[in-house]
Amino acid sequence: MSDEIKQCNTCFEFKPVDQFYRAAGMRDGRRGDCKACNLAAKKQRYDADPAREVARVKKWQERNPERHAAYQAEYRNRPERKRAMRDLYYRRTFGITADDVDALIEKQRGVCAICGRTPTRLASWHVDHCHTTGVVRGMLCIDCNQGIGKFHEDPQRLRAAADYLEGVSR
Repeated sequence: MSDEIKQCNTCFEFKPVDQFYRAAGMRDGRRGDCKACNLAAKKQRYDADPAREVARVKKWQERNPERHAAYQAEYRNRPERKRAMRDLYYRRTFGITADDVDALIEKQRGVCAICGRTPTRLASWHVDHCHTTGVVRGMLCIDCNQGIGKFHEDPQRLRAAADYLEGVSR
């Protein structure tokens, strides 16, 4: 933190310069109003006319597609954001939380419930669930999950495939 102090031109309080947003056009390189006052003014403008503020942001996004895309990519890659998106996906799709999924993986000792392999990436884990009832059965690697899907979750087909592989005639 810097020892420099600056007076806010809105609340007139003296604050450290890191409490002021950077602004290239200003003599000292910082805005005249402190971050708290700046955010309060933004909130006041939004509350007064939300549609106008949303339109202003959308216009900026259209004029700055590269900067907007870069910000969105950085935002999505934040660990807390990834966790929130993962949690939302599990809630929406399976009615469980990311914590529930982590608990299932831990209960299975970090291995696929069918083949016993450990997927190398978190994204390689798949929630196995009954497509009829929606009941979650466990966590599978992508290969086992797709295998069950290709056999339409039919135990007789899976047994027939196992018999075929073992050379048992029918």
